[in-house]
Amino acid sequence: MPSTKTPPAKKSQTATRSPELALIDSLAEILNVTGLTEIELEQKGVRVRVAKTVNATLQHVAAAPVAATVSAPAPAAKPDATPEHPGTVKSPMVGTIYMASAPGAPDFITIGADVKQGQTLLIIEAMKTMNQIPAPRAGKVTAIFVGSGTPVEFGEALIVIE
Repeated sequence: MPSTKTPPAKKSQTATRSPELALIDSLAEILNVTGLTEIELEQKGVRVRVAKTVNATLQHVAAAPVAATVSAPAPAAKPDATPEHPGTVKSPMVGTIYMASAPGAPDFITIGADVKQGQTLLIIEAMKTMNQIPAPRAGKVTAIFVGSGTPVEFGEALIVIE
């Protein structure tokens, strides 16, 4: 008589994975559900950051499309200009920097350019919204610490206006 023994139950994938991989999967699922592009968690001295790349077509900012591609790297700052300089303009939000209004368009500012108070210095994309960053005062741009396509954090030095 043939054996009617049933095969042993398979262990679930989550039971064989390490807790670290389960945490990463959980964070990745949160990204998918919420539409966020990155999430960071720190517990008991261990920091885990999960991020995904999103290819999106950017629409309009004040009737001008913004480049969705990374341009040239950030220009070098003058040796005497530091992020602690009193004329430093800092990022008001977390996001991605765009130095021009459209692909191939000239940058809003360059080192040595004179700017007027309220003039657009650059754009920060945050949550698919384009935010024009205005000059807080008139002066000359003496340093640029960021480049187009680079991510920035809240309070990060962007440029110096003297």
